[in-house]
Amino acid sequence: MFTYIVRRLLYSIPVLIITSFLIFMFVSASGDPLNQVRQIPRVSQKTIDNIIERKHLEEPLIVQYGYWVKDAVTNQFGTSLLSDEPILPDIRRVLGNTMQLVIMAEIISAILALLIGVVSAVRQYSVFDYAATSLSFLGFSTPVFWLALLLQILFVTIYLKTGTRVFFTGGLSSPNPSNFWIDRLQHLALPTITLVILSVAQYSRYVRASMLEVVNSDYVRTARAKGVRESRVVMKHALRNAMIPFVTVLALDFGGLLGGVIATETVFSLDGMGRYLIANLSERDVYPLMAWLMVTAVIVIAFNLLADILYGILDPRIRYD
Repeated sequence: MFTYIVRRLLYSIPVLIITSFLIFMFVSASGDPLNQVRQIPRVSQKTIDNIIERKHLEEPLIVQYGYWVKDAVTNQFGTSLLSDEPILPDIRRVLGNTMQLVIMAEIISAILALLIGVVSAVRQYSVFDYAATSLSFLGFSTPVFWLALLLQILFVTIYLKTGTRVFFTGGLSSPNPSNFWIDRLQHLALPTITLVILSVAQYSRYVRASMLEVVNSDYVRTARAKGVRESRVVMKHALRNAMIPFVTVLALDFGGLLGGVIATETVFSLDGMGRYLIANLSERDVYPLMAWLMVTAVIVIAFNLLADILYGILDPRIRYD
């Protein structure tokens, strides 16, 4: 296993180099990064010339790429276009905020999806199975921004009618909270519910499909023929193997969500990766955008590796060395 992890980490290096090159070239090809800056009246030509010199914009693209990689490695991803502030501290802040939301949402989603998927598969074509299937299709078809806005309206109405604030409908924290963690949970509750509803709809279908494939296999029938308790058959023999496809989806989805839950963070005004992306897109500041894309690429590669490691833990037949 250790050899496999080292080998995969070494393979990731050329993947990241190619990814960084493509990110830089595609973002640079999207247009002149100074086009928006030139339209700001208070920005003088001298300021623009300083930016060109600082960012080496007069150099060929391949040379600019070299300077960008150097900044990414040695200078906290460099600085944004107009300011001289390093980009990495902002990335750390918004990534940390997004992690709080995503970790909570994914843990709840995984637990609920496993319960719903396993029961649906074991009791196939039951009332519970039909209800879970219908609700899953409803969750699939629900736009995330619409669900987020609906939850906001619902809890604002509750607050206006009762005077009791159950959950906050925007932001990450209150100005002077009496208890930081309770206040943070109240702010993250609605975005978490939004992600949980949508994620459970997807995950539960994967668990159900995997369980249905496994419960009809020969080794499960053999375990039942030996008189093994049904609960043990389901939890030890069937679920462990059915978890492999689910782990793949969960790991990749987790990595993608950490990259930015754009609609959710925008609707709830959360200072996270998604809102950071939207803010820099609107300002056409290409350097934070490239940093965001690189961080997202690293996260996706890391969670791909994590998924492969979990395969070996769940299925002893999988060998890497």
